[in-house]
Amino acid sequence: MFVPCGSSAPPDFEGFTLLLPAVSVGNVGQLAVDLVISTLDVPKVGYFYTDCLVPMVGNNPYATAEENSTELSTNAEVYSLPSKKLVVLQIRSPFVKNKYRSFCQTLLSWVKSSKCAKVILLSSSHAYQRDDQQLHGTPLRYLLTPAIQKTAGDLMQRLNWKEMEKVTAYPGVNDAELVLYIPGGGITKLLYSESCSNKIQMAVLLKFCSEGDNIPDALALVNYLNEWLQLIKSEQNSDATATPSQWKIPHSWRLLFGSGLPPALF
Repeated sequence: MFVPCGSSAPPDFEGFTLLLPAVSVGNVGQLAVDLVISTLDVPKVGYFYTDCLVPMVGNNPYATAEENSTELSTNAEVYSLPSKKLVVLQIRSPFVKNKYRSFCQTLLSWVKSSKCAKVILLSSSHAYQRDDQQLHGTPLRYLLTPAIQKTAGDLMQRLNWKEMEKVTAYPGVNDAELVLYIPGGGITKLLYSESCSNKIQMAVLLKFCSEGDNIPDALALVNYLNEWLQLIKSEQNSDATATPSQWKIPHSWRLLFGSGLPPALF
């Protein structure tokens, strides 16, 4: 459940867009959400209390060394920017086994009670498990629930976005049966299915990628999101997307691959 910071009254999220990541391959969604929070300087308004995530506590990931911040961060925190009608849920730890469905139900219950206008899930999927049709064109895909299809479907067409293709359930046996398959996507498919059942306006934006240095993937995904929401003004270039320099890299990303090698090794 949502717990506001301090003793202040819970903020009003009615009509807001909820942005959150799936804990998926390469942590691409989480990195993209980091870029949004850091660039827009979105203030923290609370946290999401749940037993579905592995407990975690750490330093403020958006503070610099000069700020000497004493603020701590937890496994699921909520940020809000009323000027853009945006609320962001950042997830920083993996899910506890067998708690996926419980988390989805709790999250969607909060979405309904807070009266958010729509939900956008940033995710990723294993590039090596694409089928033939998914190898063509852009590695970025989207999914829309029936509830948001009327309001966002036409826009996706104008943006020339590609919808996530369904694949055959049993290749070579029954090619007529098609299913939604998102390997490495974490809770993506489950949350999407639950949102369809609960008539939640939800969009999934995802990128096919592999594990490794996933900063370029995060930049590609957040630019994909920016084409739709226009969170920052894009510099005019060949593809009319925001350049990497326009996104503010969080200070904590210096430690994405751990600290440097100790000089004693040499």
